[in-house]
This record gives sequence, C-alpha cells and structure tokens, in this order.
Amino acid sequence: MIWSFIQDQVLGMKWLNALIGSLLASFGLNPGSRIGGSIQFFIYDVLKITVLLCVLIFLISYIQSYFPPERSRRILRQFHGIRANCIGALLGTVTPFCSCSSIPIFIGFTSAGLPLGVTFSFLISSPMVDLGSLVLLMSIFGTRVAVAYVVLGLVIAVSGGTLIEHLNMENDLEDFVRESRSGADIESPELTRNDRLVFARDQVVSTFKRVFPYILIGVGIGAVIHNWIPESIVERVLGSGNPFGVVLAALIGIPMYADIFGTIPIAEALLAKGALLGVVLSFMMAVTTLSLPSLIMLRQVVRPRLLGTFITICTLGIIIVGYFFNFIQPCIM
Repeated sequence: MIWSFIQDQVLGMKWLNALIGSLLASFGLNPGSRIGGSIQFFIYDVLKITVLLCVLIFLISYIQSYFPPERSRRILRQFHGIRANCIGALLGTVTPFCSCSSIPIFIGFTSAGLPLGVTFSFLISSPMVDLGSLVLLMSIFGTRVAVAYVVLGLVIAVSGGTLIEHLNMENDLEDFVRESRSGADIESPELTRNDRLVFARDQVVSTFKRVFPYILIGVGIGAVIHNWIPESIVERVLGSGNPFGVVLAALIGIPMYADIFGTIPIAEALLAKGALLGVVLSFMMAVTTLSLPSLIMLRQVVRPRLLGTFITICTLGIIIVGYFFNFIQPCIM
C-alpha cells in the first residue's frame, strides 16, 4: 500500500490530475470532452514532467559531479573485457539526458585512448538509460516495466559495445581522433559541497532550457493522440494485429529528436489507445538513442562503416527488445 501510494500520488501525481480536472470543470470545461480532456492531459503532463525533471536533474547532476570525465576514465581503465563494457554502460546512467549531450563526452573518452567498445557502451546507455528515465517510467508504466526497460537497455549497451570491440574497427575512427588517443590524464580540482550544489543548480537551468520545448511538443502530440485519434486506428497500426508494429515504431523514431522526457508522453498516450508495450518502448529507445542530430555529430568522429555498424546494432537490439516486451506484456502489466 505504501509503494502504491508513492507510485500513484508522489511519482504519478494523480492528485494533480484530479485537481486540474476540478479546476477546468469550475471554468465550464468538461474534462470528459475532447477539448477539455486535451487541455487536462497537456497541463497535467507538462507540470508533472517538469517537476520530476527538475528534481531528478538536480539529484543526478549532484551525483554526476563526482564522476567528471577524468575520474570516469581512470575508473574504466581498471577494468577489461566485458566488465569494462558493463562499467561504461553504468556510467552512462549518470550523464546528461539526450544523445547530443553524450557525444562530446564520447569523443573525449575515445580521444583519451579508452577501448572503442567501452566508449560505445557508454554512448548507447547514456541517452537510453538513466536514473531519470527509471523514475519517470515508474511514474507512468509501473515498477516492473521501468526496471525491465532499464535492464534491457543496459543489455543492448553492453552487447553493442562488446560486438563493436570484437569487430576491431579502431581504424574506422577519423584520423584526428586516432592521432589524439594519447590517454593522458587531466586532473580536475576537487569540488566542495557548495560547488556541487551550484553545479547541480546550473545543470537544472541549462537542461531545462534545452529540454522544455521538446516536453511541450511531446505532451502536445500525446494530448492529440490521447483525445483525438480513435483507438481503432492505433490498435490496427501498432496493436497486436500488426506483427510489424515494433519495426515500424523503431523506424519512425530514428529520424526524430527528443529525450526521454519528450517521448514518454507520446508513449503514454499510444499505450492508452491500444498500442503494445514493446511498440511504444521501441519508439522511445529509437528516438533517444538514434536521433538524427546525434548521428550527424557522431559522423564527425567515426567513418561510415563504423557509424553504419552502430546504427545496425542499436536498431536490431531495439527491435528484439520490443518483441520481447510484447511477449511479456501480460505478465508485467
């Protein structure tokens, strides 16, 4: 009962949804109508995601202040093989929320001489799986779905990095990256507690400014899906009647750009309309991991063969995970 209260009222903020519905009704808007329901969905999701976003970014950024690139590099050098890939994927969980934010750190790790597979494990997990996504997914889809999503996201990151490592594609880095792989350590000054608090505050402000437009867009799309698109259409295209729904969702998500906070409202609305769980999670993974802007940035440091390998591995992993979630959906929801 306690955990149910935390999930529904603290993380899910259902009290806020009820409050917004009552306020709209007092102004003469029926929350049960299409217009009233769209407005309620939009206000509720924007406020809920914004509050969770700011709180989570502050906490995660405070943790992140203990893991600057120099310290992360030293940690990774203590491990080898698949253990190093696991640590690289786990470090990705305490980094920024979108793929474009992870590219500069990936470049720094690669230039510093870390194994290629480890850096790609980091690059895959950083936008796909983070502590923020775990809490936000719990607030909407429940604990079992959130934990399964994070675990399988880490599996994709570790497997993808390990495969890239075994393909021996070091020569597919651009020349300027390979020439700078000196591995030199750069000491960073030790931060005080106040420095860490200021860093976390600044991260909240900068990330909020970057992410908030995508929250508005994502919630707006979700409101339209939730209240204006008939369930029959969603079920026919993305439901159990279409065996290629997972593939379609992944391919649609790849050219888009958003982070976990912008895609969850869309996934929430699709799921409520009858889309299968694996379909909506495949869409989320594709958008956050393989966004077009991040691929353009990544192309500046890797050659087409390595870029194509990265895209192929991630796409296949996302599709496999999507079908797996479709299969286990009756057991976890």
